[in-house]
Parts: sequence; C-alpha cells; structure tokens
Amino acid sequence: MSSAEPLAPVFQLDQASYRYADGALGVREVDLVIHAQERVVLLGANGSGKSTLLKVLDGLLFPQAGRVRAFGQALQEQGLRDDGFSRAFRRRVGFVFQQSDAQLFSSTVWEEIAFGPLHMGYGDAEVRQRVADVLALFGLEGVQDRPPFRLSGGEKKKVALAAVVATNPAVLLLDEPTAGLDPRTQRDLLDLLAQFGRSGKTLVTATHDLDTVEELADRVLVFGEDHRVVADGPPATLLSDTALLLRVNLIDPRFHTHAHDGTHRHYHIHE
Repeated sequence: MSSAEPLAPVFQLDQASYRYADGALGVREVDLVIHAQERVVLLGANGSGKSTLLKVLDGLLFPQAGRVRAFGQALQEQGLRDDGFSRAFRRRVGFVFQQSDAQLFSSTVWEEIAFGPLHMGYGDAEVRQRVADVLALFGLEGVQDRPPFRLSGGEKKKVALAAVVATNPAVLLLDEPTAGLDPRTQRDLLDLLAQFGRSGKTLVTATHDLDTVEELADRVLVFGEDHRVVADGPPATLLSDTALLLRVNLIDPRFHTHAHDGTHRHYHIHE
C-alpha cells in the first residue's frame, strides 16, 4: 500500500458463505476487509475456494449466508440489476478469468480491447486513444488485427488483461494469471502487475503458485481445504511457515526451500 495507514475499504465480507447448486462448497464463513491500494493474494490448493471468492467480490456469485459490501455499499444481486449501480461498480472493478478463452469473443484484438470502453459509453476518440495506449502497454500492436482465438496462450492472457485494463478499473481481480505461461511471458506479466500496483490499483490475485506470491502481494490470505481462510499476513511470514503450507496442501512433505537473496524462495518438489 502507498501509506502506513489503511485507506478506505474496497471490500468487506462478514461471515460470507457460498454453496453451489450441486451442493459443492465454495467458501465458508469468510471475514475479510480489503483496503484500497492493497495487493492481496488468495493462496490455496486447487478447489479450496479462491476462485469462488473472486467471483463473490466481482458480483458474479452472491453468498447464501453473510454479507458483502463493496465501496461501502451492499453488493447484492438486486443492486446490480440497477443500471446506475451496476455501471459504477463495473467501472471500478475488473475481472480476469483463469481461462482466457472464456473471456475473449470479439473478431479482432482491437475490437476485444475496445468493447469495454464502448460499452461504458466513452466517445469514439476516447475509445481509440484507450485502445492505442493499452496495445502499446502490452506490446500487442503487431496482433491488433488478428482474431484472439488464433493467438498463443500467452498472447490471449495479455489480451484478456488488456481488455480489462482499457476500462481503467481501480480494482483488478485476477484468477491464476500466470498459469500456463512460459517463463518470459510470465515475467512480462508479473512486471505489468507490479506496475499497476505502483500506480495505486488494488490487486486481488488467486494463485497456488508459491514462487510468484512475494511479487504479487503485500498481504496473503491462505485458504484451507475446508474452504475457510486459515491465515492472513505478510508473504514472507506465511511462506516460511512450513507447517501451515503442509496443512493446506500447498507443498509436498518432501520439499526443499532454496532462499536466494533472503526475499524470494523457490519451492521444488523432489521424489
């Protein structure tokens, strides 16, 4: 965060629980406050509730129990049916899905990035400028006329993020943003996310990749396999808690931690 004192809360959850229609548990009794300009990682094994919580924060799912507030207002299905509230919320919060193909639908990259600003009512000149700026930021000028489905996995991921960034949201919700990326593309993406954090955006990232946590977060929420938040603290503290990581199934019992410069660790599983 940019100051020692917490800024205004962006999200507040009070005992929020969600269960899917088939009975599968999503999240259980989550108490949480995320402040403006925080960089938060939701860390947990696959299926522990990280993605569900992101969808709750984005107003895609609504808890059957507990309360959710966003920017000081109740985040409810009925409220998001109101055009004014929904438009204001969607301007401020952007969601990047784990699977880029679930997010991309336009005929060209240019149209994909332009869709959000157009939908929010910006004029043609403003839309063109936003698209040009975002294409340059992500290094996508060379593929702007190509169909997104013809791109590589890394390029699709960049386009999906670029399409969200084009609307200039204050909050970015990211679901496993580095999954499936080659090392160079992953590095480019981590650098971009660091840049967004420095610019004052609130970042909430779901991941189970321990190697990226310290670059993505000032604060980590650890999910247990019971779909509860079982720990909340600084990355260095939680990543050094071997018993915790073992308990939540994030490391193999036969692991070695190699600390290189005292601030970053690589976790390797050995047979």
